Amino acid sequence: KKISSNVEIFVFVTPTCPYCPKAVRTAHQFAMENKLINGVMVEANEFPKWSEKYSVYAVPKIVINEKVQFEGAVPEDVFLNSIYEALGIKLTF
Repeated sequence: KKISSNVEIFVFVTPTCPYCPKAVRTAHQFAMENKLINGVMVEANEFPKWSEKYSVYAVPKIVINEKVQFEGAVPEDVFLNSIYEALGIKLTF
């Protein structure tokens, strides 16, 4: 499905997290493929108020449009399904 609404993806990371680079790469890849998607990496320790606001207790923590949140470096299809979920798009298989 084509994404036709704005999508804001925050990826919370820490410098020592081994899984964070993959999560950031996935978010930025989606952003490069669609101009309506904005991928933002947030260093959790440098932005404690944001980390508190989004209940960041483990990284990588992904927040999409302030509606969908998950932790971990997930496969691209799972990440994309979370974007659709945040946009209220139901997928049919």
